[in-house]
Amino acid sequence: MSTASERVRPVVGTMIGDPAGIGPEVAVRALADGSVHADSIPVLVGSAAAVERALDFTGTKVRLRVMRSFEKPSDDPAIIDVIDTGALPDGVLPLGEDTEVAGHATAQWLDELDALARDGSFAATIMGPISTGSLKLAKKLDRVISPTPGESYLVLLTGPLRIAHLTDHMSLRQVIDVISADLVATAVGQLHEAMQSWGIAQPRIAVAGLNPHAMGDEDRLEIAPGIEAARARGIDVEGPIAPDSVFRHCIEGRYDMVLAMFHDQGHIAVKTWGFSGNSVIIMGPPYLHMSVAHGTAYDIVGTGKADAAMMLSAMRTCGRLASGRGFEQT
Repeated sequence: MSTASERVRPVVGTMIGDPAGIGPEVAVRALADGSVHADSIPVLVGSAAAVERALDFTGTKVRLRVMRSFEKPSDDPAIIDVIDTGALPDGVLPLGEDTEVAGHATAQWLDELDALARDGSFAATIMGPISTGSLKLAKKLDRVISPTPGESYLVLLTGPLRIAHLTDHMSLRQVIDVISADLVATAVGQLHEAMQSWGIAQPRIAVAGLNPHAMGDEDRLEIAPGIEAARARGIDVEGPIAPDSVFRHCIEGRYDMVLAMFHDQGHIAVKTWGFSGNSVIIMGPPYLHMSVAHGTAYDIVGTGKADAAMMLSAMRTCGRLASGRGFEQT
């Protein structure tokens, strides 16, 4: 059996999130867990001062190595590598509130993360918890990827339950208008290809119905034909399946992924089954891009109470998928 050192592990870049929030804290705690290096070679992108402060807040005993640009990572669990290009001015270290300076820094770190993934320095990336308030103050909210049907999707992962969302922040009236056979077929195809790149040779995809018992005009006239079109391409996909049971089928191992029709349909299932420790894939960029499912938690920043389970899950999952090893068996 090969060891982590014998495997070619991907370099994964993690942006620390808004410096005023718990992002730096959960990042250092996750790295200090000792298990992240089994799946990847981690590098942080952000403010070295914010990371240093997070080490103090959490009592984490590791050494910080600061790089001004990308260079070969140390790959030592006792060392945290952080790329700090000076986006956050010296002596300026916001804490517990939205600020324009934090918004500008966050936007620059997101740009740097994207550039390093596109040039091949990072095999995959993770976005720490950001503040849309800070980004709005800096007029940089466009840096955040907004799921767009047919182009980008939100995928939530919690143990054996994995749910992609055909639509995200959209009213149910809009969802009904947007759903089409072409959109369903496109989304299933994109999921199939992505999952294969993550190491799942023959993905099993279930598509949730829109209406109770998947019995409605949308299910019959749009969702079902879209599934048939995807199946004609050789994709293992079933549906539409009653939305009150399809998620349980995934938990039981019948499917590798469920395509939900709208935000709450998928989010309620995830948050009911297992909220702590879940992670997020943001499909859209030409590389694997993940995040956490929580925010900046200004109310507990600096108290040592921040739970790093989601960041640890994101780091470990990102390493596995980027190296083509598939989801961890549960």
